[in-house]
Amino acid sequence: MQASQGQQLINSEAPLQLLLFVDERPKSRLQIQQIRSYLKELQLEYDFDLQVVDVGKQPHLAEHFRLVATPALIRIHPEPRQVLAGSNIVAQLKTWWSRWQTSVESYLQIQQNFKQAVKNDPDGYIKKSQIPLNSLAISSEIIELTDEVFRLNQEKQQLQEQLQFKDRVIGMLVHDLRNPLTAAIIAIDTLKNNFNSENGQFRRLTPSLTANVLNHARSQTKVIEKMITDLLQVGRGNDTKIPISPQKIALADIFLEVLEELRESYKAKSLKIETDIPQDLPYVYADPERIRQVVKNLLDNAIKYTPPQGKIIISGLHRTSQKVQFSIGDSGLGIPEENRDRIFENRFRLERDEAKDGYGIGLSLCQKIVQAHYGQIWVDTAPTGGAWFHFILPVYPS
Repeated sequence: MQASQGQQLINSEAPLQLLLFVDERPKSRLQIQQIRSYLKELQLEYDFDLQVVDVGKQPHLAEHFRLVATPALIRIHPEPRQVLAGSNIVAQLKTWWSRWQTSVESYLQIQQNFKQAVKNDPDGYIKKSQIPLNSLAISSEIIELTDEVFRLNQEKQQLQEQLQFKDRVIGMLVHDLRNPLTAAIIAIDTLKNNFNSENGQFRRLTPSLTANVLNHARSQTKVIEKMITDLLQVGRGNDTKIPISPQKIALADIFLEVLEELRESYKAKSLKIETDIPQDLPYVYADPERIRQVVKNLLDNAIKYTPPQGKIIISGLHRTSQKVQFSIGDSGLGIPEENRDRIFENRFRLERDEAKDGYGIGLSLCQKIVQAHYGQIWVDTAPTGGAWFHFILPVYPS
């Protein structure tokens, strides 16, 4: 009789109840067969219930009995519980069987006395609930309920993380999207306020300036679209691969352009920017828009976490004939060694940084982009004592 559920262990009314824990190891089959054959012979003469439990299907029961090896034969009723294990279970069973029968007779006598007491108790002072309960069944249910509570707690934690992530995204939308959105609105308002509907021309705007304003508005809306797309892609999980359109690009130029964009930010903190980029650094084969995201994110973080009057180092290195490495270091607190792998996980943030702006997907996105280029990104300690981020990209084939 297979015990497919812990609940089945409650229903047996046999005076002697045994559990045989088995596994599917080939070397256990002969011993299990011998135990079951011997018990089958005993069942011709004695009234007992045998339930076979596969530890692979019901590990919580094996955990309840603290079993360290199988097969094992356990007397669960009448109590006290007894475990027979080892390679000579049949021999042990022959030794203990007569004692087990004695305990069964004692139990049946107790039950008989209890029933007689209930019969002689017309006022109901003796309650049926006083009958000893099967502790195994109760323990099994408790274990299963505990597992369910653990699962629900995990789901609760995941939902709380999702809510926290949502709050960070809302903060990002307010903070990071405001600049490109404001720039696009100003450009559109400029065109609107200078448009003459009577002749279809712009006042005080030359054709060249009009084209520049239109291009600026379009570029800012593309920035907004890209940020939203990135959020959606990161939110889909770690297995999502970011699509790229690689081409020949000068990575040093992108660094200089992003530095110019962030000039006000690092000037406001009086940060010193030190660059070491060789003039003969080869072109890389990468998606310019995606790599710009990586560079801007890393530089923005370096500025954010570097204290006033601190230093940021930017260096380039022709690592091999096939790879170019760029590094960005700061003089902030750095990344603890135990968190240097986790820092690239989606939504992971150091506890000390919870109060700072950000939503915990920047470095995760950087890693996705670099890996989409078959590159690598990692962090260690900078010469200035802060964080030292490195990423490698393939050289453009000449």
